[in-house]
Amino acid sequence: MLQIDLKGKVALITGATRGIGRACALAMARAGADICAVATSEERLAALAKEVSVLGVRVHVRRVDVSKPEDAEAAVNETIQKLGRLDILVNNAGITRDNLLLRMKVEDWDEVMAVNLRGPFNFIKAATRPMMKQRGGRIINISSVAGLIGNPGQANYTAAKAGLIALTKTAAKEYGSRGILVNAVAPGFIETDMVSGLDPKMMQDTAARLPMGRLGKPEEVASAVLFLASDLGGYITGQTLVVDGGMSMIF
Repeated sequence: MLQIDLKGKVALITGATRGIGRACALAMARAGADICAVATSEERLAALAKEVSVLGVRVHVRRVDVSKPEDAEAAVNETIQKLGRLDILVNNAGITRDNLLLRMKVEDWDEVMAVNLRGPFNFIKAATRPMMKQRGGRIINISSVAGLIGNPGQANYTAAKAGLIALTKTAAKEYGSRGILVNAVAPGFIETDMVSGLDPKMMQDTAARLPMGRLGKPEEVASAVLFLASDLGGYITGQTLVVDGGMSMIF
């Protein structure tokens, strides 16, 4: 079985304490990377730090608001101070504030945009400075199939995730000559807290319609992220890797 080796690398993951972010942090730690995990809950960050540390790598955690540029700068600076460098950035933090477009409050639009699109912008700006000095790095943005096909009741979320794909392509063009590869992963329905509040019957019916007949697991998305972060993805940039069990073919 092919093993991905990230020993000597340092990865910063936003929204790292739950779902896909947590799975990415643990997968990269198992591959040997030192981890800086950022999120909003200090309690969950402390719990994650314990999980990561037993894997034999260094870990640093910090509470951040990804929508604030100063928080992104501080997180990147602390990563370098505590762990020595920054090789991999995973922009995973995201929220939903669902409603039909006609009923959606401006505040809900702005909040989702601030976290889901401005957040990655802030962290890309902060992370690319040290990456350019190193002449290399990997940035993986967690978008969504919803950003490719749209979804009723999620105008804010789908617009932000579509914007994130465009941001990915632009950053890939701007930083490719500096050895920084920028890609996106677009998950479909994944078993995370974000979908746990949805109607169980609806989710069951949705899963039955998928070509693979089930929802995805966070670890399956993390595997795609791990691939893009590794030497195996060394000639891939500006791309969106869809991890959706075939959902985008039928919806």
